[in-house]
Amino acid sequence: MAAVPLIDVASVPPGSGAEVVADGRIFAVFNIDGVFHVLDGICPHAGGPLGKGILRGNIVTCPWHGWQFNISTGQHCLNQRLSQNRYEARIEDGKVVAEIG
Repeated sequence: MAAVPLIDVASVPPGSGAEVVADGRIFAVFNIDGVFHVLDGICPHAGGPLGKGILRGNIVTCPWHGWQFNISTGQHCLNQRLSQNRYEARIEDGKVVAEIG
């Protein structure tokens, strides 16, 4: 697995998300009460920016067409056959780091 630094911890306050481009990919980084979650940042429906979506609890809603995903699991909220790629996240030297593998 490769560790990819994404964003400063302070740039994603609790209850928020951010879109990050790193390692040639787009990631969606979310902070729930100091626990960071990282998903593939491109919504599978029409390519919307999940990192710019509305976060309520652990559910992000894509700002383009309203598709919703559980950020803890990557699971689509209505269709169990759909799941967004999820990456393990950790904090290292004040940055959110994703494990890509």
